Amino acid sequence: MMRLRIIFAATAAMLLAGSSRGAPAQQPAPAAAAASAPDSAEIKVAKPARNSDRRRAAKLYVAASKLFVNEQFEEAMQGYEEAAKLDPGNKDYPLAANVARSHAVTALVQAAAKDRLRGDPAAARAALAHALELDPKNAQVNEHLYELGDDALLGQPRPTYEQGAETAGAPEELEPVAGIHSFHLHTDMRQIVQLVFKSYGIDATVDQSVRDIPARFDVDSVGFEAAVRALELLTTTFFVPLDAHRVLVARDTHEDREEFARAAVETVYLSGLSSTELTDVANLAKNVFEVERAVAEPTAGTITLRAPEKTLKAFNATMSQLLDGRSQVLLEVRMIQLVHNSERNTGVQAPQTMSAYNLYSEEQSIFNANKSLIQQIISSGLAAPGDTLAILGILVASGQVSSSLFSNGVALFGGGLTASALAPGAISANLNLNSSDSRELDQLQLRLGDGEAATIKSGTKYPIQTSSFSSLGASVPNIPGLTGAGSSSSLTSLLASYGGGGGVPNVPQVEYQDLGLTLKATPKVMRNDEVALTIDLKVDALAGSSVNGNPILNNRAWTGVVTVKQGEAVVVVSQLDKSESRAISGTPGISEIPGMNDLTGKDNQKDYASLLIVFTPHVIRGTQAAGNSPMMRVEPGSSSRF
Repeated sequence: MMRLRIIFAATAAMLLAGSSRGAPAQQPAPAAAAASAPDSAEIKVAKPARNSDRRRAAKLYVAASKLFVNEQFEEAMQGYEEAAKLDPGNKDYPLAANVARSHAVTALVQAAAKDRLRGDPAAARAALAHALELDPKNAQVNEHLYELGDDALLGQPRPTYEQGAETAGAPEELEPVAGIHSFHLHTDMRQIVQLVFKSYGIDATVDQSVRDIPARFDVDSVGFEAAVRALELLTTTFFVPLDAHRVLVARDTHEDREEFARAAVETVYLSGLSSTELTDVANLAKNVFEVERAVAEPTAGTITLRAPEKTLKAFNATMSQLLDGRSQVLLEVRMIQLVHNSERNTGVQAPQTMSAYNLYSEEQSIFNANKSLIQQIISSGLAAPGDTLAILGILVASGQVSSSLFSNGVALFGGGLTASALAPGAISANLNLNSSDSRELDQLQLRLGDGEAATIKSGTKYPIQTSSFSSLGASVPNIPGLTGAGSSSSLTSLLASYGGGGGVPNVPQVEYQDLGLTLKATPKVMRNDEVALTIDLKVDALAGSSVNGNPILNNRAWTGVVTVKQGEAVVVVSQLDKSESRAISGTPGISEIPGMNDLTGKDNQKDYASLLIVFTPHVIRGTQAAGNSPMMRVEPGSSSRF
């Protein structure tokens, strides 16, 4: 390092000296090149690995590759890294370690995604943290961590919209003394009102509109809300809170409510609604809830309301249910089909027929049919004229004579003219096995709203002819002016095209029928964290026969409702088709004896077909509660438009 610093200093000095004398700038280039080239003694060259370390590294590489094939990516990565330490000169080892690390991180990310769908954020977070330890700079892992954070924020209870403006003041709320009281009062109404409120620590100021007439108030064991409600019914009054411990009581008339009742103002944020929809909401507030004033602002997506606090709370509760929307369900459907076909043909099939022949008759028929050949054999000196066996052997050996007596074995019996032969049929031995298995998996993911139906079709479309159209005949009626074309050649050619072609060919009308599986599912999110699935299943197939040329269809249908917890799988449909056939070929009587039938020919065929449909619902969006801005106090007689 000191040597490099000295070279850099010398180079800088030469540059300064050259610039002061007006020398060209490229003169110090050799010095700079010398400075950029470090001393050969300072370069550290990696020591070559020993042969034992190389062999050990190769063994670790092979073992790690086996782990990689078995999808044990982390163990394989560690093996590759150890091999790279033992043999640093081999560039394949660190490259393999990087590939194994990438696969390990991908497997952890997939496991975290499954845990997230199952509603287990802790397991998903642990898997992503482990993946981040393996690859701290992986952007995909960080993105999944951000998604977990977003899920945590969405899970917190919060209003649909936030507070949009500062409040001028909240409505007063009474703070009565908790307790249960009984009242047995027989005095005037004004006195009864003051005594009841005083029992709960509230000072009541009674307006002159409350009549001073005798009344009786008898209730037992009531709280503040029940007592005040009974008092309002008895005296036909209402009260307005002045502060936490004082109220103003007046007669319940329209004029007094206009004068004393305190209205509240709030702004409801309904972003995303059109101007027409905002107007409908404002009309709902006026006509149904009798809100004093409701002003819609389409540009801002808000509605400003002025009404008593109780009225606004009722309106907010109604709007919360309307703005919640519907939940969304991710329905995972797996259709598993297993088919097994097996055929086994074993055993020995005995001769089914036996033929008996008279040797003299067969011999004479052969000689009569081959007289010319026999004359040639005798003339050539191959056999004597009376040597029938020699002549017959030569005929058979030459291939000119064929008979079942010579193709199969024969049994001779008798003698002279009655000598006969018994020729059995062919014997066959079977040893054949034919087996086939097929597995098919269809996996679908459907994103559905709460109560939204989805239809899945798996199969083919089969054409079925429903009707056909054709001409009634090739002849054309004799129509004056049409059949007689006159001097017009165009009419003649037109007539020939319609009348000389042998008629219009048949035109079939075809309707395509769906064959296979038709599955309709409708999820419904329940309040107890379960999902009710309404399943409508239909299976159509050809029956193998037809009526008047139209095929017959087999139909199977099932409809039902299945309730399952979200994230759990349930087998909704299980169908099994099984067929078995058995054929025995042997000698009657012998093949029916126990123990002997194993030696005869057997042909067994077995076919199995299974269909499983597995549903796994995941609630990926729940309803959110709507919100509203805090209410503001409005003084009676305010000049504001609210």
